[in-house]
Amino acid sequence: MKVAIVGVTGLVGSVMMKVLNERDFPITEFLPVASERSIGSPISFRGETYSVIGMEEAISKQPDIAIFSAGGSTSKEWAPKFAAVGTVVIDNSSAWRMDPNTKLIVPEINADILTADDKIIANPNCSTIQMVVALNPLHKAYGIKRLVISTYQSYTGTGVKAVEQYKGERDNGHHPKEEMAYHYPIFENCIPHCDVFFENGYTREELKLVKETQKILNDYNLAITATAVRVPVNGGHSESVNVEFFNSYDLAELKSILRNAEGLVIQDDIENNEYPMPLFAKDKDEVFVGRIRRDESIENGLNLWIVSDNLRKGAATNAVQIAEYLVAKNLIGVTV
Repeated sequence: MKVAIVGVTGLVGSVMMKVLNERDFPITEFLPVASERSIGSPISFRGETYSVIGMEEAISKQPDIAIFSAGGSTSKEWAPKFAAVGTVVIDNSSAWRMDPNTKLIVPEINADILTADDKIIANPNCSTIQMVVALNPLHKAYGIKRLVISTYQSYTGTGVKAVEQYKGERDNGHHPKEEMAYHYPIFENCIPHCDVFFENGYTREELKLVKETQKILNDYNLAITATAVRVPVNGGHSESVNVEFFNSYDLAELKSILRNAEGLVIQDDIENNEYPMPLFAKDKDEVFVGRIRRDESIENGLNLWIVSDNLRKGAATNAVQIAEYLVAKNLIGVTV
């Protein structure tokens, strides 16, 4: 089993190695891949030191799986070249998510649609993944009519540059403008601006929540609106999600559905101040749900608070879970 991580020197790439190791994913040959400027750099994995290789060399080795976390333009250029030699690409960028011929996968929801013919598989956006893990069982039970989403997203979701900006502002009180990931300070601040703005006033991050959710849940009539905010938090993304169902629900039954859903942990004991927080979600693979309560302002309304580690379930863990499914179902010619 040859496994390549493309973008191995990045923030998500490092977490991918950690998750592969923790979950004991079967690897006989590990290929750390990055851009030309990183070729030859040492990378430690499972007690061994490897040298980073470039794209062409990685393709020549024909890995079974290549997990990409190297940006959309890199993925658009190189993912098809890996696929052409038989490699299954699991891509963490936005490059392929809305491609009609590429499947957008959250294993708890729709891994069963994967086949051996799928050579490029899209990993959804971090904020989308955690939300749909919680919403999918409720959509099946009651039918979701409309979603109003507000996200509180960790600066780690922007990448290494944002982490450095935060640290510089926290430790030094400022950061050089030319090295800032954001237009404004992120330390002790909230920025209602995730990714670029479009003409309709929404950001790309907000529209990802709309379009990716519809595709994963296979419901393009689902009405969704979102506001995405970057916050000075290291540990995960938080989301306030207001749900309007087509059908009535019993709150106890709804909580039971969530409690039994794969990948979810319910933290909803307000008498003991128990609710999800990124402080405790950090380094965990589950999605945490709490503040579960009826929205009394509309018929069949519900409020949820959803938290998950954006670098793990929101990126690396979801990608590795896809790889695990492919192996388990013998879709890449290897049986565990």
